[in-house]
Amino acid sequence: MKGLCIELLHNSRLVGTGSARAFSYRFQRKNHQAFLSFPKLVVSSASFSQKCFATVAPVVAEVEQKKTFDSETAGLLVEELRKSFNSGRTKSYEWRMLQLSNIGRMLDEKEKDIIEALYKDLSKPELEAFISEISTAKSSCKEALEGLKQWMVPQKVKTSISTYPSSAEIVSEPLGVVLVISTWNFPFLLSIDPVIGAISAGNAVVLKPSEIAPATSSLLAQLVEEYLDSSAVKVVEGAIPETTALLEQRWDKILYTGSARVGRIVMAAAAKHLTPVILELGGKSPAIVDSDVDLQVAVRRIIAGKWALNNGQACIGVDYIITTKDFAPKLIEALKNELEQFFGKDPMNSKDISRIVSSTQFARLVKLLEEDKVSDKIVLGGQTDENQLKIAPTILLDIPEDTQIMNEEIFGPLLPIVTVEKIEGSFDVINSRPKPLAVYVFTNNEQLKKSFVENISSGGMLINDTVLHVAVAGLPFGGVGESGMGSYHGKFSFDGFSHKKSVLYRSFSGDSTLRYPPYTPEKQKLLKAVISGNIFSIIMALIGW
Repeated sequence: MKGLCIELLHNSRLVGTGSARAFSYRFQRKNHQAFLSFPKLVVSSASFSQKCFATVAPVVAEVEQKKTFDSETAGLLVEELRKSFNSGRTKSYEWRMLQLSNIGRMLDEKEKDIIEALYKDLSKPELEAFISEISTAKSSCKEALEGLKQWMVPQKVKTSISTYPSSAEIVSEPLGVVLVISTWNFPFLLSIDPVIGAISAGNAVVLKPSEIAPATSSLLAQLVEEYLDSSAVKVVEGAIPETTALLEQRWDKILYTGSARVGRIVMAAAAKHLTPVILELGGKSPAIVDSDVDLQVAVRRIIAGKWALNNGQACIGVDYIITTKDFAPKLIEALKNELEQFFGKDPMNSKDISRIVSSTQFARLVKLLEEDKVSDKIVLGGQTDENQLKIAPTILLDIPEDTQIMNEEIFGPLLPIVTVEKIEGSFDVINSRPKPLAVYVFTNNEQLKKSFVENISSGGMLINDTVLHVAVAGLPFGGVGESGMGSYHGKFSFDGFSHKKSVLYRSFSGDSTLRYPPYTPEKQKLLKAVISGNIFSIIMALIGW
């Protein structure tokens, strides 16, 4: 106790938790500091230690109480943003373009800081961080900047004879105040990309980054504060208590990226306010490999969509492979050779592969690997290093279906291979599971390609490659069934955060008595003819036939 007082006096400041900023709310109980200054005093009596503690303790408690991000604080935050939105500032083309331009400038000016944060959180290789997060975010921002004016133009709609004379259009209007809850595996991209969509649609936004990637979360809070309009775009840092407080509020839309388990929690919270949601979840995304492929190219692309993609920690990453029993040995040998080419003889020391994000995720993956029916199915890899949070690229063959690894999304560097007698048997394997976020098919058989597209339901599908479909601006990204609902990317992000309002324009001329009582037989006959749109029937009704 005496030591505490002496230390406080020595530093001339009290260290508490939480720090509220003008542009962001940062409430990670143990990760951020607020400082209170005290006059520097020198007192040596033992009695002062008790007096010091008695004086400081209530101040500590007061700071803790004031800085806790609870439901009341979250409500005030939403109220503040709603006032800003209702003022109309976010709806203008000029405001949206300014914010998007600032994001583009931020991506250019802070590229090094973003790469450093991603390395701290995931040991992400610099090139991988640039391509998968920064470059992709730049492309999204550029598309919004170039397309926004056209996106905002009302869409003209053809009217019918029953409303003649008239004109109609669909107006895209912002929803209001929206919440984006991002995840940790691509912690920068999956935070800023939805924010780009929400801003382009003219909304006020709260971003909740993942606390599991603390360096990126902290950086996002700083960058939003520095580059964007504080009255309409805010960041809330924190963990479960902060997310819970946010979910208790009424939002006009919520976009959540993460697991299906938490997705259900988000959806249940949204349902209380009838809030629409976009859920980007995941699932077990398979890669089907036929025997007629260019094996080296196919294997390289599978590796790119597994281990070279955040070391398997990706919702669209290859979760397992399906191939024929006869072709499996060739496929495994090719995977071994190319993995060595990519990551060396000792991939645990490779600088070109990410680490596992946390000790919790590491333990989960090790548990999957060490299950009784799984550990003896390893044909490559299996090495683990808890101190470095690394697991070697690992291939497993024909794991029993009742194992945990075959019934949950792996989200790591473990790759099971499932064998079937004929490649068409992969249909049954995939369709027996919940619909995946992505399906990858490697084949030169045109009929097989057509059959997969027609008979396999998934969020997206890619023929003869992996993951690149998310880089195509004109394609929506989203799941189906348990892999998610709703979609975004590019124009689809703008649409996802907009309400499509139907508008019909009429003048006071051309008013017909047909729609008004009394309903005579002649009116009824003519009205039915008009509604049918049959010109001959209308003419006949008009002349009294």
